[in-house]
Amino acid sequence: MASGVALLAAMALAACMLVPAALGYHRYVIAGGSMSGSYDRGSIVFEKPVATGDLGVGDVITYDPPPDAGVAGLVTHRIVAIQRGGRQGLVFRTKGDANERPDPWRFTLDDPTQPRVAFSVPYLGYAFGALAVRWVRMLVIGLPALLIAFSLLARLWREAGEEARAHTAAQASGGGTEG
Repeated sequence: MASGVALLAAMALAACMLVPAALGYHRYVIAGGSMSGSYDRGSIVFEKPVATGDLGVGDVITYDPPPDAGVAGLVTHRIVAIQRGGRQGLVFRTKGDANERPDPWRFTLDDPTQPRVAFSVPYLGYAFGALAVRWVRMLVIGLPALLIAFSLLARLWREAGEEARAHTAAQASGGGTEG
């Protein structure tokens, strides 16, 4: 029973990793609380690339803030304003749903496409985060592999024993062959 539940959990996790990627989605784990209420910490957001010009106010995107923003790493926030910036193109302003004020920086997107949140899975990001820990990953991969190996060895051992007993029984009944 427990092995069946573990197998289903592993299959669900694998499906969440592989199926969206095969369909062209990017995934990001929400690590902070700035989007709480919409996407709580530990949730995974799945984003589909769209043309940058198709982004609108209210869309949620994951992007790298400008270098002078003082924020390291990607941010997932909602677009609250878009302005035409002349030669710069579109200038965006974002805000975390749980934050009182918009982000203090404005930025442009250099790529012709930008991933936009399409859907999310609450709290599954904790499982992805755990897989980043080496001993957890070894346990998740190694333990099932070890169980499969032991199962195969036990089966081979059992079959070899049955074959030996059958051979011994055949010899005892006089059906043995001489070599």
